[in-house]
Amino acid sequence: MPERLSREERERFLAEPHVATLSVEAGDRGPLGVPVWYLYEPGGTVRVLMSPRSRKAGLIRAAGRFSLLVQRMEPTPRYVGVEGPVTHSATADPEHFRDLASRYLPPELVDACVRMSYAHDPGPRVVFHLTPRRWVGADLGGIPQVSEDDADSGPASRPTRPRYPDHAADG
Repeated sequence: MPERLSREERERFLAEPHVATLSVEAGDRGPLGVPVWYLYEPGGTVRVLMSPRSRKAGLIRAAGRFSLLVQRMEPTPRYVGVEGPVTHSATADPEHFRDLASRYLPPELVDACVRMSYAHDPGPRVVFHLTPRRWVGADLGGIPQVSEDDADSGPASRPTRPRYPDHAADG
């Protein structure tokens, strides 16, 4: 069965360098969902950097909130999602972007990434701080695995698929 993650486990997992999906309300369309790099330390705010002229920045300013989902597949499938208000935004300089890039890239690629980003889109960046208000998260490692032998024996021998519980917010 899926195992619900404790608050400490969720925060620790979110603090790891995963590529996140940022979702924000987009008016009369479905929500905008885009991959982003982010910064997070347990107990703090989630920080995302972007061009202040980007569509996602405009949508975040209009909505005043967004959500982030991070996941992995190995060693066990696991996910954590957070949602909350933007509690602070500020101008970010290339050093802020360098800090973010160094979380995801080998040291020898960081400077080139920063130069490329600013060559493509000159000018300052904005950093939005999300204060997590709602959390969801689970480790799906407890789901029964189907062996090749079981798969060949027909549906009667296969384990049933568990229903995924709704993980209500606790913070």
